Amino acid sequence: MKQFLIYLCLMFIMVSCYNSEKPNKPLNLIAKDKMVNVILDMSLLSAAKGINKRALENSGVYPLEYIYKKYNIDSLQFAKSNAYYTYYADDYESIYNAVEDSLDKLKKKYRSIENIEKKEKRKRDSIRKAKKKDSINLLKIAEKPL
Repeated sequence: MKQFLIYLCLMFIMVSCYNSEKPNKPLNLIAKDKMVNVILDMSLLSAAKGINKRALENSGVYPLEYIYKKYNIDSLQFAKSNAYYTYYADDYESIYNAVEDSLDKLKKKYRSIENIEKKEKRKRDSIRKAKKKDSINLLKIAEKPL
């Protein structure tokens, strides 16, 4: 009898947690490609905020407000669209895969820019060292008595 009651309670818990209703498609659903861009910008601004939140705020950039204004959406529209796409796992996965691909492309782009800048800095530093060495040698030559 105890096992039956435990089983019955578990069944009630599982059934009560299951929501079979599909969310209705919001009237102002954000398109998938726009949603990719919104989430991409949210990721970038979140990372920037994690590094230096005060610098963002001092420059007048408030991440969520900035994104909502940039994409001409509001928080409710985003929340409803996000909830809708979350229910459809395949759509949501494709959105996040596109975001991940975009982040990878940006990462590669900025790494290559960083490598180019490092090479240029090494080149400038070696030129500066060579000039300094030449000027020291010229001073030594000038100081030698004739």
